[in-house]
Amino acid sequence: MSRAVRLTLAASAAAIAALVIGMIAGGRAFPRIIPGLPDSGAVVRWGLPVSKLLMDSAGVVTVGLLLMAALLLPNDKGVLGKSALDYVKAASWAALVWAGSAFLAIVFGVAESIGRTVPQILERTILTSYATQTTQGVALTLVVLFGVAIALFSRGAITAGAAAGLLVFALVTLLPAPLTGHTSSSPNHDLATSSVSLHLLSLALWVGGLGVLALHALRKQPQLDVVATRFSRMALWCYAGVGLSGLFALVARLGALSDLWVSEYGLLALAKIVAFVLLGYVGYWHRQRTLTDLRAGKPRAFTRLAGGETLLMFATVGVAVALSRTPPPEYAVPADRAFELLGFPLPPPLTLSGIFTMWWFDLFFAVVAAALAGLYAVGVIRLLRRGDRWSWGRTAAWYIGVALLVFSTQSGLARYAKVMFDIHMIEHMTLSMVVPIFLVLGGPITLALRALKPAARRGDRGPREWITTILHSRFTKVVTHPLVATAIFITSTYALYFTPLFESAMNEHLGHIWMTLHFLISGSLFFWVIIGVDPGPHRLPYVWRLLMLFVTMPFHAFFGIALMMMGSVIASGWYEQLGRTWGDTLLQTQRDGGAIAWGFGEIPTLLVLLAIAVQWYKDDDRQARRADRRADRTGAGDPELDSYNDYLARLNRADKGE
Repeated sequence: MSRAVRLTLAASAAAIAALVIGMIAGGRAFPRIIPGLPDSGAVVRWGLPVSKLLMDSAGVVTVGLLLMAALLLPNDKGVLGKSALDYVKAASWAALVWAGSAFLAIVFGVAESIGRTVPQILERTILTSYATQTTQGVALTLVVLFGVAIALFSRGAITAGAAAGLLVFALVTLLPAPLTGHTSSSPNHDLATSSVSLHLLSLALWVGGLGVLALHALRKQPQLDVVATRFSRMALWCYAGVGLSGLFALVARLGALSDLWVSEYGLLALAKIVAFVLLGYVGYWHRQRTLTDLRAGKPRAFTRLAGGETLLMFATVGVAVALSRTPPPEYAVPADRAFELLGFPLPPPLTLSGIFTMWWFDLFFAVVAAALAGLYAVGVIRLLRRGDRWSWGRTAAWYIGVALLVFSTQSGLARYAKVMFDIHMIEHMTLSMVVPIFLVLGGPITLALRALKPAARRGDRGPREWITTILHSRFTKVVTHPLVATAIFITSTYALYFTPLFESAMNEHLGHIWMTLHFLISGSLFFWVIIGVDPGPHRLPYVWRLLMLFVTMPFHAFFGIALMMMGSVIASGWYEQLGRTWGDTLLQTQRDGGAIAWGFGEIPTLLVLLAIAVQWYKDDDRQARRADRRADRTGAGDPELDSYNDYLARLNRADKGE
C-alpha cells in the first residue's frame, strides 16, 4: 500500500472518529425516542451526518486539487504541466463524489424530515418535493448540479485560467448547504451568514491545499519547494480568515459566554478552537523549520509534518459536521418580526444624529473595506521604499472612496436603508455613483502592476501576471466596452426595482450583499471607461467620454421620475412586515426616493466633469512637452505647426504682392 493511500485512509479515519465523538458529545448519536412519534431509525440518524461529512470532504479535496493546479504549481505561459493536468483530472472524480454524497444527503434528509426509513421514502414525488420545495433540499440539489458541472468541465481544462475558473466555481458550490442550516435561523443572521461564508472559504482553501500538498510530497512530485513556499504564504491568510470568521460565527450563535462550557454546542466549539490553535502552532513550526529543511534537500521532515497536520485538519472537519448537527443554545430574543428580518430592533424615528451614531457592523463589507485600504497602503509603501513616486492625489481619492464605502455600509445609513426606501436610494446612489468615482481615480491596477514583482520563473504566473492576464482577457474586453458598461449601468437599475428582484434581495442577507456588490461593480465599470486612470482595453477620446456621460445620466433622472409617478409600493411585502409606524407612508418614502434618484445625478456629473477637464488638460500638456522634446532631439519642429506657419507666410507674401 502506497504512502498516499495510507494518508488518505488515515485522514478519513480521523474525520469519522471526530464525527462519532462529536455526535456522542452533542447528544445526537443516541437521542431520546418518544413513543408514538415517527422515528427514521439509526441508519438515517448516522447516514445523514456521514453523507454530509463525505460531501464536505469531497468538496474540500476538489478545492485543494484545483488550487494546486491553478495557483500553486508553476505553469508555462498559462498552460498546465503534467502534474497540474493530473490534479485537474483527479478534481473531476472528486467532484463526482461530491455530487453523489450530496444526493445521499438529500435521501437521508427526506427520511429524517418526515420520520421514515429510507425504503419508505424512495418515491420520486417525495424526493422531488424535498429537493425543489425546501430550503435545505434546494441547496443540496445545487451542490449535485454544480458538482456534476465541475466534473464535466474539468475533463477539458488545460490552461491555468480554466482551472482558476473551476476553483472559483467550486468555492461557490461550498456555500449553499451550510448557509441554510443553523446560520439562517440565527437571530443575528447577517453576521452569521457573512462569518460562515468567510469561514468555509478560508477553511476549504487551507485544508484542501494542505491535503493535496501532502499528497504531492508523498508522491515525490517535482517542484515541492516552490509549491510549499506558495502555500505557506496563502495559509497564513487562511488561518487569519478562519480565526476571525469563527469568532464572529460564535458571537452570532451564543447568547452568553457561559454557553461555551454549559452547552453541548459550546463544548464542541471549544474542541474546534483547540484544534485550530494546534493547527496554528503546527503551521508556525512548518514555516520555521520544515521549509528550511525542504530547501536544504530534506523533504522527509516536511512530509511527516504535513501528513500529521492533514490528519488534524480532517479531524477538525469531522468536528465541524458534528457541530452542524448540534442545535446552538437557545436564548431569549425579542418577539418582534422586524428583529427576525433585520437582525436588530427597528430603529427609532429618523434623525441626522442617528445616521452618524447608530453604527451597524457588516462583516462582509468591513472585510472588503479593510482589504482595499490595507492592500493599497502596502503597494504605496513598497513603491516609496523602492524610491519610486506615487501621486498623493490618487491616494487621497482612493481612501475617500473607501471611507464612503464604510459609511454607506456600516453607519446608521445602513440601518435605515433597510427600513426606508428613500434612505436606501441614498445608499444606492452613493455606492454606484460616488464611491466608484473615487476608487477608479485611485488607480489601483496601475499601483499593483508597479508594486508587484514579476514571477521568479519565466513563463510562470504570479499575482502581477494574473492581473495582466485578466486585463487582456476576452471577458474584460467585453464588459469594459463602452456600450456594454453603459448598458449594465443603466438597465440593471430598472431590472432590479421594477421586477421582484429587489424584494428578494432585501429578504435575504446574501441577496443584499450581491445587490450592494452589483452597485459597486457596475458603477466602477462605467466610470472606469470614462475617467479611469488604469490601463484598459478601450480608451475613448475625451469628447466621446463627455458624450457618454451626458447620454447616460438622464436615464437616472427618468428612473427617478418613474418612481415618483408610481401608484403602488415596490417590495411592499418586505416593508409591511417591518411594521414601521413613524415617518411618512411607504408610498411617500418611495416618491421621496424617486426625487433623490432624480436630483442625485448632479453630484457625480460635476465630479466626473471636473476629472475629465483635469485629465484632458494634463494629456494636452504631456503631448506638448513630448513634442518639444522631440523637436529638441531632432532639431525639427512640429510638422503640422511648421506647415501652418508656411501657409501663413505664403498668404502674407501674396498680400504684399511678392
